[in-house]
Amino acid sequence: MARARYIMVGGFLGAGKTTAMLRLGEHLAAQGVRVGLVTNDQSSGLADTTLLSASGFPVEEITGGCFCCRFTSLTEAAERLTTRVTPDVFLAEPVGSCTDLKATVSYPLRRMYGDNFSVAPFSVLLDPVRALRVLGLEEGRRFSDKVLYVYGKQLEEADVLVINKIDTVALARLAVLRTALRERCPGAVLFEISAKTGAGLEPWFAYILASEDESRANLDIDYDKYADGEALLGWLNCTARLSGRAFDGNDWLTRLVETFQRRLRGLDIEIAHLKMTLTPAEHDRDLCVVNAVSADAPPVSPFRLQDVIDAGELIINLRAEGDPEVLRREAIGALTAQAANAGLALTVEHIEHFRPGRPVPTHRVVMA
Repeated sequence: MARARYIMVGGFLGAGKTTAMLRLGEHLAAQGVRVGLVTNDQSSGLADTTLLSASGFPVEEITGGCFCCRFTSLTEAAERLTTRVTPDVFLAEPVGSCTDLKATVSYPLRRMYGDNFSVAPFSVLLDPVRALRVLGLEEGRRFSDKVLYVYGKQLEEADVLVINKIDTVALARLAVLRTALRERCPGAVLFEISAKTGAGLEPWFAYILASEDESRANLDIDYDKYADGEALLGWLNCTARLSGRAFDGNDWLTRLVETFQRRLRGLDIEIAHLKMTLTPAEHDRDLCVVNAVSADAPPVSPFRLQDVIDAGELIINLRAEGDPEVLRREAIGALTAQAANAGLALTVEHIEHFRPGRPVPTHRVVMA
């Protein structure tokens, strides 16, 4: 049996990994290639899984830890997808706060399961506005130094750096970022894309589909600093049901995100990624998605409902540098107020809030 292709697309929270994976999946499916997707989170109830499933792709969700700490779950997810659809290509999206993925995922796959998988070079996506701030090229809201340590290590281990969302920044700003990345990461191949508009996707797709991951897994990383950086990020996942009179779900969800942002700005809490989905009760292939990648960034809605709805399922995924208990309080406050303003009945079915635990890789294989 031919080996399946394994493509992992990483990057910090809010970089646009899910949209990019969706575009790659659509590109492959259009050529008759069978695709299976694996999403990953520290907790359950992922907006990403809802989005990818609504797009018609077979998806497996790994929760309770990142790929590096749930390596066996990753291979088991691949086995389940193989039983269901026998994918030619597996697309895997790791948690956006994780790093050291080549030594803990890519290389162990090559060494232990090389007969089953050919592993593509590891791509790391960047949000250009956040990257300009993190690299000190522009002023703006930033995270603390330990969170930025994780961000920096993600850049350092990338085989391929992909500047996403090029439609959102001027060419001059893009040129400044491009120069800085080439100086900081001279060994990485650089692409510039917009997963939203499709610009630049074809060259990146061609490269990761044709190239093999042969680079060394030798990231110099301090796991104490890495663990401290991840633990500064509060995690909140919430699933709720809404029902009542007919309402514009697109407008309602955007207002909810804006309300949430306003409340967190007032507490000086920076958002790493806030993503919400709203799915009508009677149509699981229609949905609205709204994202915000900062407390002061305008919400973006790449997918919108086709009509008004009177009931639906809401999923909230928030990652921010703040106390998880505060994030929970503000989430419930914003959600309750927004439902009341629209005259909707609200039932919170699931909510979790926590800080990620220390990463403990199942396998860490380093080529010196």
